[in-house]
Amino acid sequence: MVLLEFAMAPGGKGESLSRHVARILDIVDRSGVTYQLTAMGTILEGDWDEVMAVVSECFRALQADCPRISLNLKVDYRAGSESRMHSKVDAVEGHVGRKLRT
Repeated sequence: MVLLEFAMAPGGKGESLSRHVARILDIVDRSGVTYQLTAMGTILEGDWDEVMAVVSECFRALQADCPRISLNLKVDYRAGSESRMHSKVDAVEGHVGRKLRT
């Protein structure tokens, strides 16, 4: 199972990029892949080919009209099929002894 966090944005498109980010998130949401949107990026969860296909589709969508694209990508792979997106947070909260803002 892969947890993948990415942030993608075009360069030279002005200060506000929310219109372009919305295009990316529409692709992510329609993909059916489990995801979590954060203020600094998006976390995807699934198998390698599945999550990389979503990132590739997002890139191609921006590439159509953006001559420069910045992409930050982090990947954590762990063998098995158990969902870890929420269980990792739950484990930390168990050590702290209370719910944290997520």
